[in-house]
Amino acid sequence: MPIAEIFSAAVLLLLVIDPFGNVPIVIAALANVRSERRIRVVLRECAAAYVILLVFMLGGRTFLKWMQLSEVSLAIAGGIILFLIALRMVFHHPEGVFGDPPGAEPFVVPLAIPAIAGPSALATVMLMVSRDPSHRLAWIAALTIAMAITTVVLLAAYRLQRALGERGMVAVERLMGLVLTAIAVQMLLDGVQAYVVGLGHGG
Repeated sequence: MPIAEIFSAAVLLLLVIDPFGNVPIVIAALANVRSERRIRVVLRECAAAYVILLVFMLGGRTFLKWMQLSEVSLAIAGGIILFLIALRMVFHHPEGVFGDPPGAEPFVVPLAIPAIAGPSALATVMLMVSRDPSHRLAWIAALTIAMAITTVVLLAAYRLQRALGERGMVAVERLMGLVLTAIAVQMLLDGVQAYVVGLGHGG
């Protein structure tokens, strides 16, 4: 496969993963985590997201068939989770965005899933391979590039926080909560629409 196509696939995955959009989520999720642990947690969550995306890329469709689940149910479930997170970002909660006790570290949820490896990213990697299975190694390379860039961006999240200040980050968090609410609702609507269309075709 030409390098241009690998680059194009990496850009597509980067847009779907949206690391810059995940910066406020990372900062909110790590608010109660000790500063010396934050880099390790981000690296761990990015590694977990990479493994999850890789697993779905190589065998996601088979797994969904085994569990008798559809991509539509995956999109709807992810939308609900993101919507609940968005509400806590918009309306400040004393226990933080994710309701974790002080000092608790996020583990897989909600950073690895659904912030980084969300329904859109999972569906994208599965569709890439199903569309052209012969170039599986190229798709893996594209995913690796996209996740490497995502990791660098998320590791720099606190530099952005220092640049904007506490009030600035609160404003950004609430603004991103509004945006995340819209994304979650759109994800739910897309899932419901796909389900209704599937019922129409089935009928």
